[in-house]
Amino acid sequence: MKPHPSFKLRALAWVLAGLAMPAAHAALFEDDEARRAILDLRQKVERQRGEIQQVGGEIQQIQRSLLDQQNQFEKLSAEIARLRGEKEQLSQELRQQQDAAKTSSQSIEERLRKFEPTKVVVDGSEFFAEPSEIRFFEDSLAFFRKGEFVAASASFGDFIRRHPSSGYGPTALFWLGNAQYANRDYKEAIRNFNMLLSKSPEHPRAPETMLSIANCQLELKDLKSARKTLDEVMKTYPQSEAASAARERLARLK
Repeated sequence: MKPHPSFKLRALAWVLAGLAMPAAHAALFEDDEARRAILDLRQKVERQRGEIQQVGGEIQQIQRSLLDQQNQFEKLSAEIARLRGEKEQLSQELRQQQDAAKTSSQSIEERLRKFEPTKVVVDGSEFFAEPSEIRFFEDSLAFFRKGEFVAASASFGDFIRRHPSSGYGPTALFWLGNAQYANRDYKEAIRNFNMLLSKSPEHPRAPETMLSIANCQLELKDLKSARKTLDEVMKTYPQSEAASAARERLARLK
């Protein structure tokens, strides 16, 4: 009995199908591997993308931090500049105040100096005198030097009355006596010359003063007193120029 033709066809199909199954199975396996590789690649890409996003976020955070630091630095720089400006202004104001204080101090010192005693040296004597006292004496002496003997006599007399203890006293008596001699007021001149010798016998002008007394006595025609005074000049101050002058005058009187 012969097989049915359809059976042959089905058998052939089974055989062909059996032959095709390994190839299909292999193709299916290759597709799975490719899909897994693609999935792995996608996962890697996603991870890397996430990492990149994370790094980007960190970079943005760092940038924001740097921007904040820059802003803080700029604010700090502005604050430093402001403080520096205030310091310079305060320094300038301090210098101005110091200059003003220095000027004021100098002005006060100058004003006080007008009233403070000053050291002076007159006829070898050193002493302190008030500014007003110095001006008074110098004004009196200026009258004498200009030949205004009446004014000089009045001024020196007033000076001695106002400043009885002044270091100028002996010198003021000397010039007062000379002003009176020039005014031919010989007796008053002798009186003031004698006052000088009584107060300051060692005064540098003492020899000249005693000689001036003799001159007044000669003007008064008191030759006896004049000879006696000239003799005293030579005995008391033998090394002075006044003693040499007294010797010459005494020789003429004889």
